[in-house]
Amino acid sequence: CGLCQVGAWGCFDEFNRLEERILSAVSQQILTIQRGLIERRKSIELLGQSVRLHENVGIFVTMNPGYAGRSNLPDNLKTLFRAVAMVVPDSKLIAQVMLYSQGIVSAQHLSEKVVRLFQLCESQMSNQSHYDFSLRALKTLLISAGVS
Repeated sequence: CGLCQVGAWGCFDEFNRLEERILSAVSQQILTIQRGLIERRKSIELLGQSVRLHENVGIFVTMNPGYAGRSNLPDNLKTLFRAVAMVVPDSKLIAQVMLYSQGIVSAQHLSEKVVRLFQLCESQMSNQSHYDFSLRALKTLLISAGVS
């Protein structure tokens, strides 16, 4: 309700980690907000209460569909959002910047080595759910490298 009233934008990260029954309920609320915006209404009804609807409110979600424990979005929710394509991030550059920011002077050389290690592990090791060589895991490792 707060986002609607003040016209803020909300980004709900890893939205598809919610259970499908919760996603369905949330989709009804988002649909109400979007219809109100399209119809240029000053207020809408959410959860049985009249709520002021600011014209600048925005709702965004991020999803990581490939991970374990993620739900599929219900069709009624898929229609409420516009898909945006993303590119694969430059892991070497991210690693280098993270290492430099922690005061590691050999960050360029070290970032190449650690990213290559992650790539080799991912390609050579068997596909097990407890192996994680994602960017998130790489960042976790790099953060611990700078801890004194």
